[in-house]
Amino acid sequence: MSRIVFIIVLVFGSLATAVAQQFNVATYNIRYDASSDTGNLWIDRSPHLAQLIKFHGFDIFGTQEGLKHQLDELSNMLPGYEYIGAGRDDGKEGGEHSAIFFRSDRFEAVKKGDFWLAENTAIPNKGWDAALPRICTWGLFKDKQTGFEFFLFNVHFDHVGVEARKESAKLIVKKAHELGAGIPMIVMGDFNVDQRNESYRVLNEGGEVTDAYELAELKYAPSPTFNGFNIKKTGDSRIDHIFLSKPFQVLRYGILTDSYEGKTPSDHFPVMATVRYQ
Repeated sequence: MSRIVFIIVLVFGSLATAVAQQFNVATYNIRYDASSDTGNLWIDRSPHLAQLIKFHGFDIFGTQEGLKHQLDELSNMLPGYEYIGAGRDDGKEGGEHSAIFFRSDRFEAVKKGDFWLAENTAIPNKGWDAALPRICTWGLFKDKQTGFEFFLFNVHFDHVGVEARKESAKLIVKKAHELGAGIPMIVMGDFNVDQRNESYRVLNEGGEVTDAYELAELKYAPSPTFNGFNIKKTGDSRIDHIFLSKPFQVLRYGILTDSYEGKTPSDHFPVMATVRYQ
């Protein structure tokens, strides 16, 4: 092999490796199927929500608020994806889920599980001062292209309990260490607090994980992540977050404000980050 050919092979091999070591991760509160959402019912908005996911090329993403039938319908609209996760009411199919969807051609769920954000993590219950039971779905995922493994934790923090949110943040890091200390992790979800809140700082300043927004080389954040089905909502409050540990790098971060017919597919905008690891 000539030196020029060798260099060309080396360059293309390096580029292929770099591409293999990056993927799109996202979090999306899809809004539960509420009959009160007149003019923007799940049956109307779900096809647009699925198209958004496919167009932006989510490789692995967490959802919040999805009921079992919503997750199954979304799965049918997303061929090539699988999902994991249990309902918060009974640990089976009851109530809202914090499900994780992933491209099955790219990732394998080596291990998976759920725990409640409460003092007793093993059974459905409310923790601390929470108004509702809250569940965390997790998976140990393997990148089939490279063998790289990482944890992904997907949550929906309580909307009332201040203490519950702080303790939930601590609990996730504790669980990560129990499940596999030293393994890279991604923590994502609807945290019901923005970047100025104490429970956000518990995670972002705890030395374990960092907000993808802060790590991103390119940021696209034109609006708050919660829109309340109001496409004109303004501000910079981010209550949906993606936190990452080393060795993840963040190439770009976006709050995706896609709409259809002047409407939004959910009352939250999805947050996506293109990440790379070495």
